[in-house]
Amino acid sequence: MKKAMYSLMLAEEVVRAVDRLAAEKGTNRSNLINQILAEYVSLTTPEKRVSNIFDLIETMMGKTEGFLLYSQPNDMTMSIKSSLHYHYRPTIRYEVEMYRTPASTIGQLKIIFRTQSPELLLGLTRFYKLWIGLEEIYIKHFFPENSIRYGMENGKFLRTFAVPNDTEYTEEQTANAISHYIATFDEMLKDFLAGKYTSTQALEQRYLAYLNSGVLLI
Repeated sequence: MKKAMYSLMLAEEVVRAVDRLAAEKGTNRSNLINQILAEYVSLTTPEKRVSNIFDLIETMMGKTEGFLLYSQPNDMTMSIKSSLHYHYRPTIRYEVEMYRTPASTIGQLKIIFRTQSPELLLGLTRFYKLWIGLEEIYIKHFFPENSIRYGMENGKFLRTFAVPNDTEYTEEQTANAISHYIATFDEMLKDFLAGKYTSTQALEQRYLAYLNSGVLLI
């Protein structure tokens, strides 16, 4: 949704009230007025769409023990924290970023961890590479070419989000797909680090069980 600059004549009292409300919501005057006008004419802005998705993710994942969710009003990013069951219980953060103008790629997931343990770093990297391998075999062909991309840099794993070819997701479907994706990744990562998978085949079987459960791909 493209933005342009317009001049409006507003009463000073209205502007002061808008500024107070904008400060409470952690946004600015222009964004708040844009949001108010959009709601009045029944138009969903990108910010509202993302806010709705994040609210749904919070509702869905809030029912799962072990996750701490946080998002700022009018922000395009949501953080989900989870503690690893590993010695000093380091924290891993899943940062969901939704794009304001989605195309073939609608957002990305940053998996952020801080550790000084070479052993843990090796385990995290190995799991992520196995996860990428499973996705390349089983789901990548369902998506537009080059829409699913990966990266590893400075304590971060990156993975873009997209919807399958010729598919459109509602806000609820998008939230559902992201929630299941993160919850499954988190569960399998923790089990992998705990040595619960006796082989890569066992890991693959759990991943296939996730796919066969009827989840929406993202």
